[in-house]
Amino acid sequence: MADDLHPAIASRLDDDGQRYTSGRRKLVEVLEGAGRPLTAAEVLVEGDLAQSSAYRNLAVLESCGIVNRVAGSDEFARFELAEDLTDHHHHHLICTSCGAVADFTAPDGLERSLDELMAEVARTAGFQADHHRLDLFGRCARCHDL
Repeated sequence: MADDLHPAIASRLDDDGQRYTSGRRKLVEVLEGAGRPLTAAEVLVEGDLAQSSAYRNLAVLESCGIVNRVAGSDEFARFELAEDLTDHHHHHLICTSCGAVADFTAPDGLERSLDELMAEVARTAGFQADHHRLDLFGRCARCHDL
């Protein structure tokens, strides 16, 4: 969806009475190129952005459904583009030692099984599920060897 990404984001912002400013576009480009969820500090460094506007713009992008917040095991939230904008359904590996977050994609068969299981759980609870996300907690390769 890379060709459609920026017009889709501009439309979502417009629907919320917001503009797609150059600062917001830079944040989106940093997250798009990262390949993993980034902390706000990492976004600042990667994008060479001013701290005050970056935090404010991340909040706007999150409230408009453009950016998702990923909670790690440390005190730092991480941010990534919303899946429906990237067409890349994925899950997270979260290190309980250093807080690192990495994306992974489940094989199709496992994803179908998860969908079926989640639908059954939701149905049993009288809950209407929109989507699922699987977060695996443990220690990354770097921390495991320590």
